[in-house]
Amino acid sequence: MKKLTWIGITTTALCLTASLAFALGAGVGRDGTIVGKKGKAKSLQQLIDMYDSTGCIDCHEDAHNDWAASPHARSIYGTGRAAATMITAMKNGFMSWEYSGVEKTKDIKVEHWMGCMKCHLPQLADAEDKVAVELADTLLEWYDAAVAAVKDPENKKAIATRDKHEKTLTSLNINCLVCHNRMAITHKWTDGYPQHNVVYGLNDGAHDDEKFPKMKRSLIMDESIFCGQCHGMGPNLELENPTQCATAYGSYMWAYRADGGQESCQECHMHKSGLGHKILSYSDPTMIDMALDFKVHAYASQWLDGSTLRPKAVVNVEMVNRSGHGIPDG
Repeated sequence: MKKLTWIGITTTALCLTASLAFALGAGVGRDGTIVGKKGKAKSLQQLIDMYDSTGCIDCHEDAHNDWAASPHARSIYGTGRAAATMITAMKNGFMSWEYSGVEKTKDIKVEHWMGCMKCHLPQLADAEDKVAVELADTLLEWYDAAVAAVKDPENKKAIATRDKHEKTLTSLNINCLVCHNRMAITHKWTDGYPQHNVVYGLNDGAHDDEKFPKMKRSLIMDESIFCGQCHGMGPNLELENPTQCATAYGSYMWAYRADGGQESCQECHMHKSGLGHKILSYSDPTMIDMALDFKVHAYASQWLDGSTLRPKAVVNVEMVNRSGHGIPDG
């Protein structure tokens, strides 16, 4: 009985110690993340600075140039269409929903944006709610100025405002530090939290950079689950108002992989295509050739329109999807 009591006391002490350690954050690593060290951003510029990856260019110029030509480099702005779609999502979405709590832009919180920003700007979660308001106002002011500049190409004030906000919006993107730090670990309770002074890739070792002197292996960097964090499974059911957008990873898992497919997203969109960090899809001819097989058969014929014979062209098109997921997506 004494032995059992001792074991019970020891077990209780260990549990209390573990609970206390967890409560204090010991070993969890949250405090070691970029936002844990710098605190939540209080402005869009602070958020841009928090994830500033311009220091990567000196040593990784080719990768940077590829990335700069990719949609990831303009994940908020796009060609201007993406930014306009964000405004639509705001006005026709959470600003019009009865229970969202949003009537004016001043009511917007980070959580309202996450239906879009979970993928287009995941680091927005590392900002205070007033940054969500600033983002909304920036988008609206950019749009009004862009429209005014189209109507009057001599409107210097509108052009200056448009260009100023466009620069801000294009600086908010999916860059080196978002992929190689913030999103580099999915299973944080088993593999730890991304640390503020580490870049994650395919190797462990030293990294010749003052801000990021360490390099560690990410267990998912070359796996499709890495891309699946944004190019998702379907409805984002974890949100208070779920949204349906990207489903590429879902169809990849439940169709392609389930049917025996072995290649990852990275193998097709980066390596086989030769695109590297451009990581393009339907906008690139090489990816189209890899993904789709077209067969076209056409012949001339005639048809009787009342008593008149009229010429007719018959075109049969067969399109076979050879990619690892459904097309289109998003």
